[in-house]
Amino acid sequence: MKPQQLSELERKYVVLTQNGLPICSEPYHKLAQQLNITVKQTLSVTSDLLDRGIIRRIAAVPNHYKLGYTFNGMTTWDIKDELAIEYGKKVGALPFVSHCYLRPRHLPKWHYNLFAMIHGKNEKEVNQYQKQIKELLKDVLQNHQGKSNDVLTSTRILKKTGLRLKVK
Repeated sequence: MKPQQLSELERKYVVLTQNGLPICSEPYHKLAQQLNITVKQTLSVTSDLLDRGIIRRIAAVPNHYKLGYTFNGMTTWDIKDELAIEYGKKVGALPFVSHCYLRPRHLPKWHYNLFAMIHGKNEKEVNQYQKQIKELLKDVLQNHQGKSNDVLTSTRILKKTGLRLKVK
């Protein structure tokens, strides 16, 4: 993927929105005002950045800790490579999975290729979610090293943001 340059307007847009849209009844109107352009132009910039993949999505991001979901687990799975995309989509669609992705194996020490982050209110709930994923994957699990899955649990929060552009 070739890196893309941002125009000055696009950079200002990203800086203004990287911590979220303005919290008001008309966020794009407020953003247009801050950028000194029309709402139509603001929506056009938004659409263009989405089309180019610079913005992946616009969505609400609740703080799961404040909602009581304080126990997290990154489930790791060793599944057949040829079925990883298909089953990764199925796992990612589960309501208790916040994100799911594929990563290369690092044999012989790390044989997992599918990762799914699950959130629960306690360890028991996370264990139940892990069992549900295991049931979904039962026909595609492999066993390279004697274990087809694991759960890595959070012990503390290190970072809760994505990439941020420096404000000039």
